[in-house]
Amino acid sequence: MAVKIRLKRIGKKKVPFYRIVVSDSKFPVSGKFIEEIGTYDPNTDPSTCKVNEELAKKWLSNGAQPTDVVKKIFKQAGIK
Repeated sequence: MAVKIRLKRIGKKKVPFYRIVVSDSKFPVSGKFIEEIGTYDPNTDPSTCKVNEELAKKWLSNGAQPTDVVKKIFKQAGIK
């Protein structure tokens, strides 16, 4: 089972809001997920991200692969 850490879009049209979730790579992007580990709001200036560092580090140590955007968010948050 390939596990990914990626963004799940929620929110209204033209007002995006994202949840950072851990999911199987076979599931659709906005579908089923294993665990929610944070949020990302690009609408604020500067953009706001809240990440549970313990859960993120746990999933990274277990072999979950973050997407490129999530890697940037983790870098801003000081994870890994």
